[in-house]
Amino acid sequence: MSARPHIVLRDADREDASALIALWRECAGASRDEGSEAFTQQSLWREPGVAEAASALELSLGRPDKRIIVALVDGEIVGATVCDVSTLTPINLTRILIVTEIQVSPRFRRKSVAMTLLSAAATYGEEHNCEIVVAAIPVHSREPHRYLTKIGFNQIAVLRAIQASKLRSRLTTKATNSRDTGKLIAVRRTLRRRQGLPRNARPGRGPAVGADD
Repeated sequence: MSARPHIVLRDADREDASALIALWRECAGASRDEGSEAFTQQSLWREPGVAEAASALELSLGRPDKRIIVALVDGEIVGATVCDVSTLTPINLTRILIVTEIQVSPRFRRKSVAMTLLSAAATYGEEHNCEIVVAAIPVHSREPHRYLTKIGFNQIAVLRAIQASKLRSRLTTKATNSRDTGKLIAVRRTLRRRQGLPRNARPGRGPAVGADD
């Protein structure tokens, strides 16, 4: 068995943009081996340019309750995770730590990188008096799910995603169809009242077969 590498943790900064893009790209490529559904989730990620990634890092790191932790082996970033301090609901003060984007290079999996990152995240949560730790990971990523279940995480929610433009299109279509259906029903009711038809009859049709002459 190969010796576990020496892992160094630190906070991410703007200069890590290129290395983090490479890490995300490597993890997305490895997801192909976990099945088409897992890759579909990873494909929601669009690879940014270095300038965009640097700006996004600067934006994220400007938030006081957010922390991005990176793991390095021999100076190379091989893992990263994102920590957010929030409340359990908008109407109480129970603090929770939300851990997202647990990324570990496939070349360094099963080498305690994820455990080291989660340990740092747990310490961060304790420093902010968080009572609950929530980890959000892709539903079809089998290995992370097995690991989190093994150390005591339970499933409490389901996350679903859709492109914003597609959501707006479908909501508009649904609303339009509902309005059109409502208008059609109103027209039919008006015609029935005018023609004195029973409720189960359709306007414009002749008498049912077998009806009295």
